Formats: sequence, structure tokens, C-alpha cells
Amino acid sequence: MRTRQQAEELARSIPIMPFVDGQWLDQQNPQSFPVIDPTTEKTLTGVAETGDAGVDCAVSAARRALDTGSWGRLDGAARGQLLNMLADLIEQRAEDFADLECLDVGKPAIEPRVIDLPQTIATLRHFAGWADKIEGRTIPTPGHMGQPTLSYTVRQPIGVVAAITPWNSPTMIGSWKLAPALAAGCPVILKPPEDAPLTSLLLAELVVQAGFPAGALAVLPGRGATTGTALVQHPGVDKISFTGSPETGQIVAAAAARGFRPTTLELGGKSPQIVFADADLEAAADGVALGVFANQGEVCAAGSRILVDRSVHDEFVELLANRAGKVVVGDPFEPGTTMGALINAKQRARVQGYIDRGREEGAHPVIGGGRSEHDVGYFVEPTLFTAATNEMTIAREEIFGPVGAIIAFDDVDRAVAIANDSRYALAATVWTRELSRAHDIARRIQAGAVAINGWSPLDPRLPWGGSKHSGLGRELGRAGIDENTEEKTITIVL
Repeated sequence: MRTRQQAEELARSIPIMPFVDGQWLDQQNPQSFPVIDPTTEKTLTGVAETGDAGVDCAVSAARRALDTGSWGRLDGAARGQLLNMLADLIEQRAEDFADLECLDVGKPAIEPRVIDLPQTIATLRHFAGWADKIEGRTIPTPGHMGQPTLSYTVRQPIGVVAAITPWNSPTMIGSWKLAPALAAGCPVILKPPEDAPLTSLLLAELVVQAGFPAGALAVLPGRGATTGTALVQHPGVDKISFTGSPETGQIVAAAAARGFRPTTLELGGKSPQIVFADADLEAAADGVALGVFANQGEVCAAGSRILVDRSVHDEFVELLANRAGKVVVGDPFEPGTTMGALINAKQRARVQGYIDRGREEGAHPVIGGGRSEHDVGYFVEPTLFTAATNEMTIAREEIFGPVGAIIAFDDVDRAVAIANDSRYALAATVWTRELSRAHDIARRIQAGAVAINGWSPLDPRLPWGGSKHSGLGRELGRAGIDENTEEKTITIVL
């Protein structure tokens, strides 16, 4: 691991302009935006924003790459080789990616090294294996006007894919969007988050080294209101994959609907973690704490609604508060830090506002709840509320910070009712040793992914996504291929 100074030097060495058609695009008089280190509040670098002309250039290059370029002529085996090469290059530079995520996201050093980068590499390799296994079907029919027929389907690339990623895990979630689309043969235009664009720009460098044809992947840094808007409204984009807030997701969906274009939308959650009296409470406390405090709570699947059987409520609160008390908030580059800073000043103020609201509505902060002792940096104390109800704002709205609301329940049916009483339906966790209960609740809970005795396990083989206000469609697994291809029917009259 580098020192902070060495990591900052790395950040300043990253190209700071759009990557289009296999090269860095030098725009005339570009606007720029700063990348702020949330730990020091200092500007790491300034990045050139992609304007309308740059977006148009990227879409045109992607279209050429698919329709007439070498990318569109590659077979699945060749695409798989390129994805494997990219995975190898990322693995070789995993420390660079991890240090950049510590800098521009603020997460502690261990997290990108044990979660984000291993998942990124595994995702690329998983879909490299899919690239030459995208198959159609042969469908028997009674024939056509008395003549026999042969009817079959093929799955073809859906077209030019716009991928818009969030700032909380830009490298990992970027791979979730890029890998299946590229494996399917789609050219991808990646719009990284304005608060954390550096790893995506480093990725563009490695795409060249891996040998991807020009136009297969573009990286367009910029703000959502400018670059993002231009991209989702461009008529040359065939599909949009977006991860972010429900409010922005509605804007993306409306823009896509005007062109009847499909979308994959992952829009956050308010995930319940349900702790039953028969659970291993020590293990549950470890897992629940991870689900609330990982990545400063800036996680779509954060298990911030903690539902606890009333008979073990007090005991479990003590165990969980003990875990929270051991969280070390500080600089990601300092040894021992287990929680970093929130992404920016606006997010810190938002999270602090929810903490204040929790108090006002009658919840009791058993730990945390105050302002961070750090004079510099966007830090918030890990906070747990007891005496919470599911009607309180801290239990209804996605906070995206290290804040958990502990809610007592008296029976299974009430636990399920509380869990499902939310506009979100992304993930859920159930802590119990009773196998039949685990299966029953997993079936009844409204969520795209339910974990038993472990918080939110991730694997590129498993589909990921939610319903209600948590979004539409699925990423990863076989679903990732299906979402980036279209099935074409071919019938031959024999």
C-alpha cells in the first residue's frame, strides 16, 4: 500500500479527458470539474467534462465498431480472450485501483482489496467464459402451409449500451455493467461518477493495453446534468444501464422510454436484517454491523433496518453497539482505520440531517449520533438508534450513511410485514438456525436477493437487482447476458 502522498501522485498521473474511439479526446475549451478527496477536502485533480460533441463522437464510434468495425466481427471466443486479458491487467494493477478508490471514494484501505477488486476481476473472468456460450434455441412447429419448417433463434447484441455508474463502488459496479455487455458483443459507453471518476479513467488505459478494438469501450467523464443527460438522450444509444437514486432513475427511464429503449436500473434500497431469537447472536452482530457500516454505509444493499426479536432485543443491541464502538473512523491510509469519510460535504449534511430527524421523531441513539471529532474531512460517527419504528423517516428513506434503526418485533408474521413495508425491495438478510423458517421467510420477503446467516453475499454468477423503487432488470449471472442481447427468430420453409 502506498503512502497518501504516493497515491495522490498516482491520481495526478491519470489521464483527465474523455476516452473515445480508442484514444484520448482533446476537446476545444472543455469545461472541467474537480475531484475532491473526501478525507482531506482537497482537490486531487481536475477532469475535463465531456460535452455534447464528445458524447456524439463516442456514440458514433460505438455504432461503427458494432456495425462495420472489427469489434462487431469478433466471435465470442475472441471477446472472451480480451476480457480475460483485461482482468489480468487489472489484477496486476489492483493496488493502483485500490489506492484510487481510497482517495476519491474515501473507503478504508481493506475494502477495495477484499471486496471491490476481487469482485471486479472475478466478474470479468466469469463473463469471459460466457462470451462463446451465448446460444439460441431450436423450436419445433407444425410447419407452414403444408410444408415443413426449421425454426430457431439466435441471441444478438442489443446494440450500443450506455453504462452510468455510482460513486460508492465505481470499479466493481462498472465491471457489473461492462463485462456482460462486452461479452455479448455490445460496445459500451461508460459515464463514471463525477465524484469518483479516476478508476474508470485508469480502466480506459488498460483497455488499450488489452487490445480491445477502437470503439468497443468509451469512458466519458462528466457531471450528470451535462454528460449524463446528453448520453441518455442520444438517439444512437440502444440500451441504458444505470445505478443511482430512484429520482435520477426516473429521469433516465423517461428518456429511455422516448426511444422505446430498454433499461437496467438499480436504484438503491432500505434493506431489512431480521434477527430471530434462535440465531447465533454473536455471528449475527458481526454480520449486521458489516451490513450497516461497510463503505461508510454508502451501499445500495445496506442493511440499515435491523429487525430484532423482542425476546433478545436488549442482548443483541448490546452486542451490536459493542461492534459499532470498535469502528475506527479516519484516514484510509492510516493503519487501523475501518471506516473512512463520506463522499462529499452534501452527503455528510444529508446523513447528519437524518440523524437529527431520528432524534426528533423519538428514536434513541444508543451509540453515535454526534458530529465527528475530525476537523477536516466528511466524517460521520457510526450511529445506531433504538426505540425506532418502521414509520420513522430513518426507517423509510435511504440514508446512504452509517446509520442503523433497530426495530423490535414479536412474531414471524410481524417481522415479514415490517420487512415488506417499504417502497424498496433490493435485498434482505435473515439470521436464524431454523431451516424451515429460513426458507419460508426467504419466499415471503419482497427482495431481489435474500441472504440467510450472512449479509449480502456477492458473486458474478448470481443475478443482482430489485423491484419496486429499487429498480428494474438484473445484472450479473445469466441475466446479465440476457439483458444485453435480443432474441431473433429465424424460420426456414423446407
